[in-house]
Parts: sequence; C-alpha cells; structure tokens
Amino acid sequence: MRSWRVVGALAAAGVALAACSSPSTNPSTAGPTPGAAAGQPVRVLYAGSLVNLMEHDIGPKFTAAEGYRFQGEGGGSDALANEIKGKVKQADVFISASPQTNSTLQGAAGGNAESWFATFASSPLVIGYSPKSRFAADLTSKPWQQVLAEPGFRLGRTDPTTDPKGKLAVQALNQVGLTSLASDQSGVFPETELIGRLQSGQLDAGFFYSAEAAPDKIPTITIPPVSLGAAYTVTVLNQAPNRAGAVAFVNYLLGHDGSSTLTADGFQVTSPPAVSGDKGAVPAGLHPLIPAP
Repeated sequence: MRSWRVVGALAAAGVALAACSSPSTNPSTAGPTPGAAAGQPVRVLYAGSLVNLMEHDIGPKFTAAEGYRFQGEGGGSDALANEIKGKVKQADVFISASPQTNSTLQGAAGGNAESWFATFASSPLVIGYSPKSRFAADLTSKPWQQVLAEPGFRLGRTDPTTDPKGKLAVQALNQVGLTSLASDQSGVFPETELIGRLQSGQLDAGFFYSAEAAPDKIPTITIPPVSLGAAYTVTVLNQAPNRAGAVAFVNYLLGHDGSSTLTADGFQVTSPPAVSGDKGAVPAGLHPLIPAP
C-alpha cells in the first residue's frame, strides 16, 4: 500500500507542476500536451502519395512534439472522401491531393463532413521510371510521349475514379494524343501499390508526384507540355472525435517544424495556407497560422 501512496503523491505533484507551467505561444513548438499520450489517437486520413511523409516524418515527429498518438491511413483522396461522406470511416483530419475532392464533403450533399480546408503544399506530376528498365535510356533522351507508345512499355497509374492523380494522368495522356493509353485499364493500380510495383520491376514507369518519388530515390522526368500537379489540402472534420488532437496536428503540419519537413521532402509549401469554404468555421486554435476572416 505504501508504494501506491508514493506513486499517487508523485503523480499529484506532476499534475501540479504541469498546471503551473505556462504554455508556449508557438503552436508548433509548444511541447507535448499534458495527458495527450494517454488519450485517444489523432486519426488522419491522407492521400496515398503522402504515405512516406506521414508515416516516417510528420506522424512520428508530431507524436514526439505534441504527445498525441498518430494513427494514419493512406488511400485515393476521392475514395477516402466517399468513405467519410458515407460514414464508413471516421477520422479527425483529412488531407487530400485536390481541392475539388474537398468540395464533395461540404454542404448537405457532402453530409456536412467539412466546412473549410486549407491548401498548404503542392507537387508537380512527373513520370518516375525504373533505372533497370530497358526503356530507361529512351526516357532520358526522347520525347516521353514517344517512349510510352513503344511496344512492350509497361506504364502504371492510379484509378481516376478514386484518386486525383489518376485523373491527372489521364488528362496528361489525352493532352499529348495518347488516348488509347488513357483508356487502357491494365496499368491501373491502387496508389499505395504503385511505387512497390515499379521497384519490383513489374512496371517500366508510372505517374507520380515529384515529392512522392523523391524519398524512394525514384528517377523522374518532367512531362512538357503538360503542367499538372497535386494541391494538398487539410481540414479538421466536423465530426472529429478528437478535436483537440486534430487542431494540434494541423498546427504542427502548418507550423515551422511541419513546413520545414515538407520543404526538405521536396514539397512546394503554400505560405500562408490558402483557406477555402467557411473561413469562420476554422477552429480558434488554428488562427495563429490560419488568421480568422
């Protein structure tokens, strides 16, 4: 019994010390939130092109800085939005690769799942290729549209019905007259599988965002005259079970530490973030980084 009394006394003293400490004015460097680690996790649904960023960088660093447990899941942005709208999945934060995806979650038609979103980063669409592919030399010396049309070329892309990148890939192919490739479904794969298929030699090349290919050291080529890319957005969902944790996560993502990580990983940071939708619905805790209207 005595040992439990000592533990209880120490815990009470810890609470008292925490209550006396003054919080930091910088939301991205405030330090772990008292009791956050013991509470429910921050559930983040994010575009599959961000899996490396979220699982290896932002997620762990956020947990270390703020104390909240990060629980992330990647997938096609449109597919995730449909699951949110249909109440198949519940989350605190949603990160998409297209502002158009966010519009499907607003208003009665979108189940009032979100009221606002902030565009915080971008990354151009490129072709990533395997250096072991027999077409690798051609991709670096000939027009890309000519190489993709060569017999035996294995091109991968994501599903345009579930992922904004898949839509951009179809748009890029159509812009340069490769309509048969744009309609070919044999090279369509889930976003979370595309890099693995390329690295395993199942594909010669695929459509990626440049910041997505960089962490895996996938060589890329630009695709002129096409100029397309991802515009990444973030929002706190209206029915977020862990609203405090969601606000802490967005503050970290948009703050100094998160922005530095994005820049280091090759993303083009939008500063300040561009807010769309009901700006008055932005949580007060985010106003230092997303000023109120």
